[in-house]
Amino acid sequence: MTSPARENILAKINKSLREHQLPKPFPEVENKHDFFAKDDLSLEEKFVKEFTALGGKFVYCDNENEMMQQLQALADTMNWSTIHTKDHFLLQLFKDKEINLVQPVIDMQNMEVGLSGCECVVARTGSIILSSAQDYGRSLPVYAPIHIAIAFTNQVVWNISDSISFLDKKYGKDLPSMISLTTGPSRTADIEKTLVVGVHGPKEVYLFLVDSNWKDTENK
Repeated sequence: MTSPARENILAKINKSLREHQLPKPFPEVENKHDFFAKDDLSLEEKFVKEFTALGGKFVYCDNENEMMQQLQALADTMNWSTIHTKDHFLLQLFKDKEINLVQPVIDMQNMEVGLSGCECVVARTGSIILSSAQDYGRSLPVYAPIHIAIAFTNQVVWNISDSISFLDKKYGKDLPSMISLTTGPSRTADIEKTLVVGVHGPKEVYLFLVDSNWKDTENK
């Protein structure tokens, strides 16, 4: 419980800060909304460039049907018998096409390949934005050694600040309790300064980008 003396001191500090505001030293810089120079690449091209440079594996799909075909082809190549997800939209999508490859998660700890949607992707950093409001909550990117994320072209934004605006528009005052930014496979150099991949999260990250609009635009 805050004491009256402490409250009085804080009130005086706040009043002084309001009454004696210093001018911004470089207003022409601080008023700019974007500090990073853009190149001639489209948002999608920029994302692919940054995402793959970080070790991510990218697959472009013309539509949802091609996405499912490409995912099946990848699973055949990698000898994955099952891909697990908690995403109701993706489960229904594969069920409607009678594709048994994607199944609901039963035991998260024994899951080898996890599939999820995402909130959006950030072109400038090659990052995937995930949140606790999605069907898999906080768990899938932690447990799955291989994480496959599905994004649609209307989910690609330029910068991290744009992703916050994207989420603010979607959720309003009910922002998810956890918003995470995944940039490539998990890696650390804490152990004898040797880079190790997959210690604190997935060792492989795939992003399937579908050239159409995300179906589920309503708040969950």
